[in-house]
Amino acid sequence: MKKVAILGSTGSIGTQALEVIAKHPDRFQVVGLAGGRNLALLREQADRFHPSAISSASSGPQGLLSVATGTGADIVLAATDGSTAFDAVFAAVQRGIDIAVANKELIVAAGELLLDAARRSGSRILPVDSEHSALFQCLLGEPSNRVAKVVLTASGGPFWETDARTMRTASVQDALRHPTWSMGVKNTVDSATMMNKGLEVIEASRLFSLPPEKIDVLVHRTSIAHGFVIFTDGNVKAQLAPPDMRLPIGYALAYPDRLPEERDADILSLLGGQAYGSASLTFHRPDFERFPCLGLAYEALRRGGTAPAALSAANEIAAAAFVAGEIPFGRIAEIVEEVLGESRDEALSLASLRAADARAREQAGRIVNNSLHCPEPALAFANGVAS
Repeated sequence: MKKVAILGSTGSIGTQALEVIAKHPDRFQVVGLAGGRNLALLREQADRFHPSAISSASSGPQGLLSVATGTGADIVLAATDGSTAFDAVFAAVQRGIDIAVANKELIVAAGELLLDAARRSGSRILPVDSEHSALFQCLLGEPSNRVAKVVLTASGGPFWETDARTMRTASVQDALRHPTWSMGVKNTVDSATMMNKGLEVIEASRLFSLPPEKIDVLVHRTSIAHGFVIFTDGNVKAQLAPPDMRLPIGYALAYPDRLPEERDADILSLLGGQAYGSASLTFHRPDFERFPCLGLAYEALRRGGTAPAALSAANEIAAAAFVAGEIPFGRIAEIVEEVLGESRDEALSLASLRAADARAREQAGRIVNNSLHCPEPALAFANGVAS
């Protein structure tokens, strides 16, 4: 029986994790829930799972800390957005508690520090993102010096076949029409810009100690193949599964075991085909011109230090401004590029990380405010609002 605490229980990953846990009451016990502002859902979760500690957004960082470290959890699922849970996750790692990590910003900004802390305490950092779960599974038992390259797959989001001019003034509704995955608003917008894949490149570098030149991205529209590892002898291992986040969530929570699930074992059905039909696996090179956020993430990774933290923070502010109707879709990448260009190259520490995060948020917010005073003519229509 594993004791599980969930940071972000009312979000997309948190609710799906509770679905997995509910199916296996003999395997998991929920000991802590930290939700957002959806108090009705948090109350419903608490009534169903009876955790010993509950926290909402109004409780702030102290509530997250209590759920992560004061509940006797064996594993903490970090499924919040942004940097709000950094202190809670670090505190859990320092106590040797395993972390199932679904928070991109955490690994992007502080992955090096977190992995160092985990090595000292014995905590295991287990990836929940489908792509990193795929690489984790493919790399198990393999010598690290025989890895030639890893490949993350990307769905391409809703705008893969959209021209750059149309994308620039795309509406929020269009950006949230993801072709395969059901995710929260922030992750879905990041998929539309392909910043999510850029952040995942940085995550892969941190989680698996790989330089940027050993990490590639391929667009795979059906999201069946989640990751590949290419070895020095020319062999390739891939992990394939339906696009269902409950699979990598369950794998991380149960690790090193696998959950017993009653699933259709027909290979064509699993790969999205029919029992007597076919399933195809097609791939494309990413378009760095139409999706500049991907290139910006590689740039931040190469610079290292606090640059990834600045990238992530600026993107968080810009994406939120787009969703709020304050900037057009095309400005997201431009704001991130401007902030990244102004960011300092600093050695990484918790203090420098917090400072870089705060500066990037302030700079991005200032740019957004300037945009509000000098809006683009198409902005009023970009989010489905008549001027």
